[in-house]
Amino acid sequence: MAASSLQFTTTTTCDPLFHSQKLPKHAAKWGTIRCSATTQSKSYNITLLPGDGIGPEVISVAKNALQLVASLEGFEVAFEEMPMGGAALDAVGVPLPDETLKSAKQSDATLLGAIGGYKWDNNAKHLKPETGLLQLRKGLQVFANLRPATVLPQLVDASTLKKEVAEGVDLMVVRELTGGIYFGKPRGFSTDENGEEIGFNTEVYATYEIDRIARIAFETARKRRGKLCSVDKANVLEASMLWRKRVTALASEYPDVELSHMYVDNAAMQLVRNPKQFDTIVTNNIFGDILSDEASMITGSIGMLPSASLGASGPGLFEPIHGSAPDIAGQDKANPLATMLSAAMLLKYGLGEEKAARRIEAAVLDSLNRGFRTGDIHSAGHKLVGCKEMGEEVLKSIDSKTPAAV
Repeated sequence: MAASSLQFTTTTTCDPLFHSQKLPKHAAKWGTIRCSATTQSKSYNITLLPGDGIGPEVISVAKNALQLVASLEGFEVAFEEMPMGGAALDAVGVPLPDETLKSAKQSDATLLGAIGGYKWDNNAKHLKPETGLLQLRKGLQVFANLRPATVLPQLVDASTLKKEVAEGVDLMVVRELTGGIYFGKPRGFSTDENGEEIGFNTEVYATYEIDRIARIAFETARKRRGKLCSVDKANVLEASMLWRKRVTALASEYPDVELSHMYVDNAAMQLVRNPKQFDTIVTNNIFGDILSDEASMITGSIGMLPSASLGASGPGLFEPIHGSAPDIAGQDKANPLATMLSAAMLLKYGLGEEKAARRIEAAVLDSLNRGFRTGDIHSAGHKLVGCKEMGEEVLKSIDSKTPAAV
């Protein structure tokens, strides 16, 4: 599909970019003065992957938000929408077409909606939508997945935990994304000596894979509250023993970060017992997959949580952590806020547009303050709205709000 470029005209303004986050090497220059005039000097290419289920609905809303903040902050955005997942399987027979991966690699950042659905559950493994997602992460070489889980004051009553347990939770899960049991070899099916069918996978990590994700986690903790908990299963698994050894060795380079270790089963328990004890969590691929989903429910809904997947260089991948929800697809019931917040992470981590990111973040909070709720976070006394209307309310807030300084 051809990219569509959106042109905007703004009045002349000069604003300093703020210094709250380190950015990938490909991101816009940090710490400079950005001046926007009637003709914009910056333009970004964003690949959109709507995917399956509710994906197209939430991507449409997030695209509108990106368009609006671009116009307000004085830069151009060009979108290229490409098929992926089940939609790509139906269209061309593979979950990640070569053209889609090429578009993502050549973009400044990629925003994904959701992939998967009952329709493709019985496909062979190489023809499952989820295989396309793994291939995309591998192709973009994004190895660090950042998943924040914050209980917003407006939604504390939506949490399944007691208010005194959930209130004030603000943690970040840093998940290793391209190694471990999801990618390790050998893997497959066979028969044992008794003729029984077996399935097997391999949990394997090299030193460089552990070191690079640990450094991201230490840097992340340093920018937050200075506490890092490394989660493993070092009492049983050799891969976890090496994990703990390497994370511990790197701790001396970050004397300002307090490092602790926790077994994954205990971490799963502590997340629901006392989640406020955590600041930043670093863990492997499969443990991070599970724990970040568990952490999402502390916040009240998986429909609220964004994520960013970053590599050492090149474009990042940004996506909500929720699934494709085929049971509500096309019914205007989806919560678009996680995707809009993923768009904010794209602006912040992927493009270096901190002010534009804060516009979206502030607008989401403002819309919640004004009482609007989708079904997954609705409670008595608030207005129940659909995906489109929630998006429209956020857009109203974006247009009327000026982001506060960091």
